[in-house]
Formats: sequence, structure tokens, C-alpha cells
Amino acid sequence: MTSSPEPSASDTGGISHSPPKKLWLLIFCIATACFFTEIPSAKGRPFSAADPTVNHRDAGTNTASITIARKTENAYDKIILEAAHRHDVHPALIKAIIKAESSYNPRAVSRRGARGLMQLMPGTARAMGVKNSFNPKHNIHGGTKYFRHLLDQFKGNIRLALAAYNAGIERVRHYGRVPPYKETRSYINKVMSYYREYRSEMRMMARS
Repeated sequence: MTSSPEPSASDTGGISHSPPKKLWLLIFCIATACFFTEIPSAKGRPFSAADPTVNHRDAGTNTASITIARKTENAYDKIILEAAHRHDVHPALIKAIIKAESSYNPRAVSRRGARGLMQLMPGTARAMGVKNSFNPKHNIHGGTKYFRHLLDQFKGNIRLALAAYNAGIERVRHYGRVPPYKETRSYINKVMSYYREYRSEMRMMARS
């Protein structure tokens, strides 16, 4: 923003009625401050020129990161759809579990020894016939088969099946509900949030 030039002596018939330069500078600063304060930000709070949350470089980086993440996730869609069809589990739910378990890292290993995209424990992997937990196809089919088993154990209750996937079948049976573990409840909420998000995306794609 630029201010209009001050009137010169010749503009006023040789007599200057303009305030001193310091006063003009003060008026300009006050007006500028008021202008920026009244502009609402995207979050509904006042925007200032020095607002640390408004960083266009960060916004561009975040957009690029989201795009890369989506490409990584979509790379496994064919395998996920195959597993979903074979084991009768919604593909959006499989994607949600993978997102929560490993964030789509096929080489992920937890502190407890769970491996791959769906974080299969070695014993579970053997029981599901998985030869290589780091092979995305083996891992996703094995993890989906196991989750189908959990759904059958808990009569199709997704939240209880997720609780068992996270905390173990015996603990869910012991409590007869979702165990009172903060980690398990947080895990269920996270997966369900991703599940709703992926289902919404799939519906939009189907309509287009």
C-alpha cells in the first residue's frame, strides 16, 4: 500500500497546510495496522502481515506431501481390492488399517516385532500362511484374512475386531468390550476416521 503524495506549497497557493512528515508517517502506520487487523484469516482470527501461520512455502510443501502420500497409498489399490473381494472386507477399511498401522511403509517393523504394511506378528503371519511379511501382496492378503477372522469372532462388530487386532483377542474377550486401554481406543478412533475418509473418496470416485 502506498500513500498519496503530500501537497506541496505550489498546490495550495504557496501556503502549506499539510501536517509535518512525522505526523503523516504516524497516520499511515495506524491506518495500515487497522487495515490488516480487520482482515479475517482462514481460521477466523485476525490476520497480520507477520502472522507465522501464513506461510505459502509451507502450504506448497504440505500439498506436495499429500500428493506423494496419496500416490504411495494408491500403489497398493490393486492388491487391496483383491484381498477385499477374497475375504469380504471393505477395501476402505483395509486401507484405513494400513494407514494406521504403518502409514503405507512395507518395511515397517514395530518395537514388538510386527512387520510390514499391516504390521503382522510372526506368529499371526505363519497362521495366515504368510511366507514373507515384507512382501506387500503377502502381507495385505494375510492381514485382511486375519481381520476377517476377527470380524467373524465378534459377529461383524468392526470396533471389537479392531480392538482385537490392536490388543489381542483374549483381552477383548476378557472385558467383553473394547479394553480400557488408551492406546487401543485411540487406535480404533484413528482407523474409523481413516475408514470414513476413504469411503467418502471411493463414493466420489464412483460418481465421477
